[in-house]
Amino acid sequence: MNHLSESEGASTPPPAASAGNRPPTAALRLAHDVLAPLKTVFVGKDEVIDLLGVCLVAGEHLFILGPPGTAKSAIVQELSIRLGGHSFDYLLTRFTEPNELFGPFDIRRLREGELVTNTEGMLPEAEFVFLDELLNANSAVLNSLLMVLNERVFRRGRETRSLPLVMVVSASNRLPDDDALGALFDRFLARVRCDNVASDRLGEVLTAGWQLGRMNGSRPLGPSMDDIRALQRQVSDIDLQPVRTAYLETIHRLRQAGITVSDRRAVRLQRLVAASALLCGRQHANHSDLWTLRYIWDTEEQREVIAAIVQAAVDKAEPAELQSGHPRAQVDRQPNAEEVAADLDRMQESANRGGLTAAERSTLQDQLNLIAGRCGWLIDAQARGFLQQRIESLWQQLKTES
Repeated sequence: MNHLSESEGASTPPPAASAGNRPPTAALRLAHDVLAPLKTVFVGKDEVIDLLGVCLVAGEHLFILGPPGTAKSAIVQELSIRLGGHSFDYLLTRFTEPNELFGPFDIRRLREGELVTNTEGMLPEAEFVFLDELLNANSAVLNSLLMVLNERVFRRGRETRSLPLVMVVSASNRLPDDDALGALFDRFLARVRCDNVASDRLGEVLTAGWQLGRMNGSRPLGPSMDDIRALQRQVSDIDLQPVRTAYLETIHRLRQAGITVSDRRAVRLQRLVAASALLCGRQHANHSDLWTLRYIWDTEEQREVIAAIVQAAVDKAEPAELQSGHPRAQVDRQPNAEEVAADLDRMQESANRGGLTAAERSTLQDQLNLIAGRCGWLIDAQARGFLQQRIESLWQQLKTES
């Protein structure tokens, strides 16, 4: 399953930067020469590819939620080929052992009394790593992976190696259901869904997939891996002051809505905002770059709540900011009546349990306000009216119990 190689929304690349900005050329080359072509090759995967680009520049890891067969590993492999990097991918099971990822002990060195791992063709030599069904990891693999994700270091006994790793992408068709896996999941700063494309685009998928199979390794190369590492260092030089107030307000609103954003994550999420600016050829962030905060959910129920809060921050962008902003900032996901109803069911269940503290009741009321805002955008008038009645009823229940 391992492989080592050399080498829905907005589909247009970010605009070219003005001469006054003097951006690093590698950032624009990545956007125009690598990410934009990937969107042509992988139909309907714009959102995933945009997140891959941002996480790559930010030096952060990406988690993809979705069923098998949706081209997740193929996208990562194609990205590594176009950047001239080494990739490693593996399908984890609950029986996977660490040596399947990191390599076995070197038998020749073992005879000499040395415990040295033979990592040839394995994860420690890769720059891009894709781990499918990540949440099948057992405790032995889990401990090793946490060190890789946190410190980009491989450690086995007295053996310690720094890794050339630039990014880990993982995938699963489910979310974590225990604390141990939750700790692993938490190391992936951004999360995105990847589903099969809509039926009306299947013809495009077939054509693009057939053309990809005929490329025979001939692809135009984008920036080098040295360029990518330089970009990751330059992220810290991006001026975040223009969005500092909006960023703080957004984090506060997320926390008030019951979304867990630790101080550590709040600090690291700034790298995603800065990476968005860098990919657009800017040395400073603007409000459009806050779109990256949509992808910090822990559960599927949080996705629309977070999107609504973040959209309120993005909407503060001036026209000039949007013009030079990331295309993903202008993708407005329409609310779904069934998802709104499911969120209301969850909140109603919490309210019916009773015994809520003042803080818990306040959190539910904040979430209810957000749901009311989403409900107002529903196209179906009948569904909108029915859900608004439910919202009013729940609001009165919470008010009565206060």
